[in-house]
Parts: sequence; C-alpha cells; structure tokens
Amino acid sequence: MSGEGAPKLDVQGAKGLKVAVVAAQWHTVVMDGLIAGAERALDEFGVTDYQVLRVPGSFELPVAAKALAARGYDAIVALGVVIRGGTPHFDFVCEAATMGLTQVSVDSGIPVGFGLLTCDNEQQALDRAGLADSKEDKGHEATTAALSTAVLIRGLGA
Repeated sequence: MSGEGAPKLDVQGAKGLKVAVVAAQWHTVVMDGLIAGAERALDEFGVTDYQVLRVPGSFELPVAAKALAARGYDAIVALGVVIRGGTPHFDFVCEAATMGLTQVSVDSGIPVGFGLLTCDNEQQALDRAGLADSKEDKGHEATTAALSTAVLIRGLGA
C-alpha cells in the first residue's frame, strides 16, 4: 500500500489559518470522499475559516490555486482525481496539474496540499478517497500536510 511509512503529523497552532480547498468535479464519489477528508482534517486541527470551491476538472486546479494564493489564504488544498484511460490524456493532465500546483506553491510561498489522485483504475481511487471502506484518506493527508507547512511558515515569521 502506498501509504506505508507516512508520517503521523500532529498539527499544533493551525487555529486562525485561512484555508481554501479547491476540488475537481469529475468522479463524484471519490471527490466527495476527498472533500470530506479535507473537512475532517480542518475540523480536527481547529480551522474554521475555510472555503471549498469546485473547478471542472484536475487540469483547472493550478489556475484556481493561483487565484486563491493571491487572495490572502494561508494554505490551499488541491483535490482531484485522474484515472488512466486508453490515451495519453492521463499523462498530460497529471503532469500539467502537478507542475502547475508546484509552481503556484513555490512562486506564492503558500503551501498547496497535493491531493491529486493519479490512478490506474477507479478501485485505486476509491481505496484512497477516505470512504468507509477505503484504505487511505488522501483528502485528510493533503490537508494535514498543507496545515503543517503553513504553521511552520508562520512560525518562521514569513
């Protein structure tokens, strides 16, 4: 399982952070699970100032994240899922979204939690969606990583 060896992050000091969750609309069941996981993490760490916004697909995540980074958010969580099909479309969307989200984070200095599932099939996505029978909760993980990094940056006085 890909989640083996993942650190257990205990985020202290996330209260007061302003967070945006931007999520794709494709694959409703998976996306609903990812968003629920993100909201569980926000609640768990005491973040009440957050907004969930939806974009058409994973390709649109970077441009939305860039716009949100310019609007005073302390952290952004990007959630999406791309499932491999029979064409190279999968590779192009995955690479563009990944590189775009990385660029937004580095250029803005605002952490972007990477919750983009890039799966070979729908079952892999369901296994990572944070649903009752899922093996992993990538929405929660991406949010926790973004919060942890935002707290660290805030502690640096940046």
